Amino acid sequence: MNANFHALGAIALWASLASLGLALRHVPPFLLTGIALVLGSLPAWPLARQWKVPASTLALGVYGLFGYHFLLFIALRLAPPVEANLVNYLWPLLIVVLAPVVLPGLRLRPVHIGAALMGFAGAGLAILRGSSGTAQATWHWGYLPALGSAFIWATYSLLTRRVAHFPTAAIGLFGLVSGALALLCHWALEPSVDLSVRDWLLLAVMGLGPLGAAFFLWDKALKLGDARHIGILSYLTPLASTSLLLLVTGQGLSSGVVLAAVMIIGSAVVGTRAR
Repeated sequence: MNANFHALGAIALWASLASLGLALRHVPPFLLTGIALVLGSLPAWPLARQWKVPASTLALGVYGLFGYHFLLFIALRLAPPVEANLVNYLWPLLIVVLAPVVLPGLRLRPVHIGAALMGFAGAGLAILRGSSGTAQATWHWGYLPALGSAFIWATYSLLTRRVAHFPTAAIGLFGLVSGALALLCHWALEPSVDLSVRDWLLLAVMGLGPLGAAFFLWDKALKLGDARHIGILSYLTPLASTSLLLLVTGQGLSSGVVLAAVMIIGSAVVGTRAR
């Protein structure tokens, strides 16, 4: 149960990411990610003595935090953002179905598969109904990096259970190195911009929340809980994110979002109660 609470805490923080990203849409994505990840690592700096992890563990952390955002931002630039985001939200489904492959001793029951598919359908409905509702089912090459980002986050989340145990404080090192790489990408690929005081305040909120504390909570959840259950709970992320975005932009809840809520919450209840 504690694992589910940690996972829900991370999900609640990630729900604010789209709204914060909308407020900071004028900031180049790599600059935004780099600053936010570095700021998000700050709370773990006093625990830097716990950052002594094997090089392979650090590589896994950078693979997850940097690799995920790198491919996601490429996808959002190349493909229609709503559809790209939908493809990216395959990661909860991948966590559920890949858990028995990556983690020994776990079996995937039909109820897990059914709950995961229902959750994914609800997640897609929430995202599409939260946008203009005119998503086009056409192929775009930008979907490939979106799929890659989903695969990276799912496998990173599962592989943290396969490597030698590391303290959760080490997530700060992962964020710091990943943030530095993102800033390097900004220097190489993006134009320089001047940030206002408001921009820095929003970046601090993003860094300390969805790109900071959320990663620490997520790591604790994965260490304590069942990856299949956590993967199904993760479908609450697009629902919460879309709902908050609708409130921020002054749009009302549609019947589609309400239906998505029923599907996602139902899948989470069924999946997490399965033994």
